[in-house]
This record gives sequence, C-alpha cells and structure tokens, in this order.
Amino acid sequence: MEQKRWKLYLGFCLFPLAIGSLSALLSQSGMAQYDMLARPPLSPPGILFPIVWTILFILMGISSARVYERGCLGCENALQIYCFQLAVNFFWSIFFFTFQWRLFAFFWLLLLLVSVISMIRCLYRVDPVAAYLQIPYLVWLIFAAYLNLSFYLLNR
Repeated sequence: MEQKRWKLYLGFCLFPLAIGSLSALLSQSGMAQYDMLARPPLSPPGILFPIVWTILFILMGISSARVYERGCLGCENALQIYCFQLAVNFFWSIFFFTFQWRLFAFFWLLLLLVSVISMIRCLYRVDPVAAYLQIPYLVWLIFAAYLNLSFYLLNR
C-alpha cells in the first residue's frame, strides 16, 4: 500500500478509535459497577468489550476509508450516515454506564441499530466490501441490545 493511502487508512481508523476511547473515558466511573450487576446468561467478561470494540472500530475505519477513496456521488451520504451512527454510538455507553439509564440506553441502542442498518445499505451501494465489513458490528449490536435489555430487567 503506498504511503499516502496507508496514512489515509490510518487516519480513518484512528477517528472511530478516538471517538470510542473518549466515550469509554467519559463512562469509566459507571463501568466500575458493571461487575456488581446481576448478569444475564451469555454475558461476556468485561475484558472482552475493549477488544471487540477495537476490532469493530478498525473495521469501521477501513470501511469509511474505502468509501472516501471512491469519491463518488453516493459516498458523501454514506459517510454522513457513518458519522451519525458513530455519534449515536458515542453516547450509548454514557447513558448506560455513567447515567445508568439502562432502559433509555436500550432504546438509544435501537436507534443505533437502525442507523447502522441504514449505513450498511448506503455502503453497499458504493462499495459492497465496505458494507460486509460492518456485518460483525451489526451482529455485536444485536447481542449488545440483548445484554442491555437483560441488564435493565435484572437490575431494576
């Protein structure tokens, strides 16, 4: 990969990683309580979350870089939806952990799911590979919705 392209991909990967890191930093005070909550079946250990999110954010960055490189008519719309879902993603952990608004966070997560599905559809029109790279993210969010609702129901 030529150096200019490599820098483009690095920048596009660092952007969601920075957003996710800032969200985690702002949610840190509430994350300490995660281990004290009643846990639903299939609940993974807390250490798994940063690993999974790092991978998902890198995949987001690769997808957005691929779309940006195309520079086509539909690219701008796809990147706007990408930025919107990233903003929605940013606030979820703050609602869930910091404010402990678990039911509100569940509905916020449903908004995130809808925006990610919309993003995937837009990405597919521009670059199918970019869309396919987001399938793990979609699957993780569905699992996160199960966990979010379960944590709410078990810890009211």
